[in-house]
Amino acid sequence: MTVETTSPRVVLVTGGSRGIGLACARHFAALGDHVAVTYNSSPPPGEFFAVKCDVTNNQDVDNAFKEIEEKFGPVQILVSNAGITRDGLLLRMGEDDFASVIDANLTAAYRVCKRATQGMLRARSGRIILMSSVVALLGSAGQANYSASKAGLVGLARSLARELGSRSITVNVVAPGPIDTDMTAALGEKRLEELAHAVPLGRTGTVDEIAGVVTFLASPAAAYITGAVIPVDGGLGMGH
Repeated sequence: MTVETTSPRVVLVTGGSRGIGLACARHFAALGDHVAVTYNSSPPPGEFFAVKCDVTNNQDVDNAFKEIEEKFGPVQILVSNAGITRDGLLLRMGEDDFASVIDANLTAAYRVCKRATQGMLRARSGRIILMSSVVALLGSAGQANYSASKAGLVGLARSLARELGSRSITVNVVAPGPIDTDMTAALGEKRLEELAHAVPLGRTGTVDEIAGVVTFLASPAAAYITGAVIPVDGGLGMGH
């Protein structure tokens, strides 16, 4: 997959302090882009312009964009990656656990997309990539809140793709399967083996494999792709 760009572009990756978000930031930086990342608790390595931002707070989101605009100019590529999990079986899941995951994973994507499109509409150009999950379409026991939030991103992206397409703004979804991150490492070796066994390719994926697809979707080569859901899951969710 060749990624050709007209660098430097202004890129924002939310939740960019670790895992998939950090890998995306590093891939864009390697292309010569101006990369900003948001974080909530732990800041990322010092190689990026980092802005503390609670994506569940509209004022925080607006302030973060203002900082980035003052530093680099309007955001041209948005990767909405920030998210949380609060797993539990339905009968034990409190309303707060459901609502907080929807807010952090789905409503936050609405907030950052709405703010980013201000500059993109003026420029008549832009790329938005939303980070979903294979469980958006497969479902996952104990993750009704997370699965619902990630499935909601598909409807959000496809609606925005229709709204914004006439201005040459593309909106796409990446749906990772089991990926090697700090979050999955916490599941333990036995559970990781079970996950890998369920994947047709027989292994978990890497953050760089996700970041490669994200940078492709932001490249000129992907200019005619919008409203798509791209699975990067080793075949786990095929057919869904």
